[in-house]
Amino acid sequence: MQRIKIIAVGKIKESFFRESLLEYQKRLSRYCKLEIVELTDEKIADKASLKDEEKIRDLEGQRIINALKDVDATVALCIEGEMRDSVAFANTLQQFAVQGKQTVAFVIGGSLGLSDAVKQTAQLKLSFSPMTFPHQLMRVVLLEQVYRGYKILGAETYHK
Repeated sequence: MQRIKIIAVGKIKESFFRESLLEYQKRLSRYCKLEIVELTDEKIADKASLKDEEKIRDLEGQRIINALKDVDATVALCIEGEMRDSVAFANTLQQFAVQGKQTVAFVIGGSLGLSDAVKQTAQLKLSFSPMTFPHQLMRVVLLEQVYRGYKILGAETYHK
């Protein structure tokens, strides 16, 4: 059974996001071993300079890299990544498994995004849209797509 690890900067604060995540965790339990790792986010001053923002990305990035120690494949979610439809995304999950990559980590950065170091460690940079999403919502969207991907791979019915 494939292991999916979600590494995300920041905590889920809203109950409606937590409830959605719990629902997808339950659904995914048939298809994969899911682990969610929440990392501490750095406080950002209202008038942070570009240098300050880069330093924050680097600090959060180091935490992410430390959390990637036991994974076989890393997928960085970032706006400049490659966009795929749901079928192509499902095929990506399958390809990782065929390549023997049993643990796939999806990385979601904090409000300033991912550090260059994290992006460079990733085997795949993936974008869900050219728009920016809150990291809390992105977790729900990602888990839904992982669930959809497994349903596609199993040729199981799932709403469109």
